Amino acid sequence: MMIDLDDSQLVLVDYQDRLMPAIWQGAEALARAVLLARVAQRLQVPVWGTEQNPEKLGANAAELRGLCQKTFAKMHFNACESDLLKALRPPAKPAGNARSLPKHLQKPQAQGPSRNTVVLAGCEAHVCLLQTALGLLEHEFDVWVVTDACSSRRERDRDAAFDRLAGNGVELVTSEMVVFEWLKSCEHAAFRDVLKWIK
Repeated sequence: MMIDLDDSQLVLVDYQDRLMPAIWQGAEALARAVLLARVAQRLQVPVWGTEQNPEKLGANAAELRGLCQKTFAKMHFNACESDLLKALRPPAKPAGNARSLPKHLQKPQAQGPSRNTVVLAGCEAHVCLLQTALGLLEHEFDVWVVTDACSSRRERDRDAAFDRLAGNGVELVTSEMVVFEWLKSCEHAAFRDVLKWIK
């Protein structure tokens, strides 16, 4: 099974200015997240960000934040407890004037195609990333965690998170796996641009 471009959304968890200096190989994880966000934006994959307690930990890195359609502040470690979930799967709105028809006669508006695959990366892997991934599974999303774009303050915690994620049915991938599965072919119109970013 490969990642389907048209079914994908990208969620980037807590690459915050005051947190990243303490993260093991944090600069590399951030660079991989930026690559993913650039490619997603180029391929019209929705990109969402989260920030844990931004008043204390600061905003996400400016370059990354600028690539997100929206960034959600949160206090829960599981980002599904924020408004992120509404962005990933917006509720249908009733058609017509709500006052003109009784509720039982209102029909939901047609929505655009639903995207049920969440490509997920972030920090810390064993806290916010892990809890968000498990929360997304509970909401019946297909979850793919990008391992080279994730980290924690300690390598051991990061690795334990990957073990637990895999045990719960999350697919573990690398940023280049995601990118090339989204592109599918070297004949894709975006291939040359993406190749420059990878190199």
